[in-house]
Amino acid sequence: MTRPSIALAMQPSRTEHVLNAEALDRLAGIGDVLDPQPLQNFSDDRALRILAKTDILITGWGAPPVGPAVLAAAPQLRLIAHAAGTVKGIIGEPIFEAGIVVTHAAEANSVPVAEFTLAAIIFAGKQVFRFRDHYVSDRDRDRTHAMQRLAIGNYRRTVGIVGASRIGRRVIELLRPFQYQVLLFDPTVDTVEAHSLGTEKVDLAMLMKRSDIVSLHAPSLPSTHHMIGAAELSLMKVGATLINTARGALIDEAALLETLATGRIDAIIDVTDPEIPEKGSAFYDLPNVFLTPHIAGAVGLERGRLGDMAIDEIERFTKGEPLLYQIQRRDLALIA
Repeated sequence: MTRPSIALAMQPSRTEHVLNAEALDRLAGIGDVLDPQPLQNFSDDRALRILAKTDILITGWGAPPVGPAVLAAAPQLRLIAHAAGTVKGIIGEPIFEAGIVVTHAAEANSVPVAEFTLAAIIFAGKQVFRFRDHYVSDRDRDRTHAMQRLAIGNYRRTVGIVGASRIGRRVIELLRPFQYQVLLFDPTVDTVEAHSLGTEKVDLAMLMKRSDIVSLHAPSLPSTHHMIGAAELSLMKVGATLINTARGALIDEAALLETLATGRIDAIIDVTDPEIPEKGSAFYDLPNVFLTPHIAGAVGLERGRLGDMAIDEIERFTKGEPLLYQIQRRDLALIA
């Protein structure tokens, strides 16, 4: 095919390192980059001039929605390469109805999330945060020495994975070198596939009851909204840890906070619903909560992996090769 014209649409403050100078040079070798400064809206004169020539649109975090008005302004558009994870809120049914190919870099974003989760599991098993808090508070080792006799650590512990998603499967893979027993709850995975992944398929109640550490990796869908509620939390072992690097809406947070307030379980929470808890939320204050501001996914230099994956897909597209991460219309109802 002839050299395509390539446009960028993303929020620069949220996507630094996604398309660095080296990545832009790669793009220039594939097609004509219409403007290295990303579009932040699709309605001003500059945007309309660029869209009129665009064959390939690279979107990222903070990109405005690509809807019918964009389709009308970009009659040559053939490919949208999303250099981030989910396309929800950016791309909808009209894009697929127009026959435009869509691909995304969610696979690249899954790498740091899985790495973060592995670290969280190891730290949770070893009670690292509690050791830290006691040591810093007491400035001696009386309590931390006593804790070393407890049934903690990561040898032969049970980890429950909720959701054999892209990230869930990567976490399972990262856990293989360790001596964990891994349970899996996912209604879309049968016993044979679960075994092939190195896990034991169980229902959600059994997973919550048996696991020392529970890690959530299900998509946020109507069917998974508040799938972890008071009943599920009540099944967790005393001293168990709940990890959420997926979506806040998977958990009934009122029930979670009530449970955490008893001290029965711990939690490592990277995502909440709403995205930023209210200033008075107990998430900020409970000593058995390790709260992070949605950083499990790509941050800093890790974002370069997103741009590289999008450019790899663009190269395949221009060569007429099959895409590795194409999103089909039917996927919209299932992706996170």
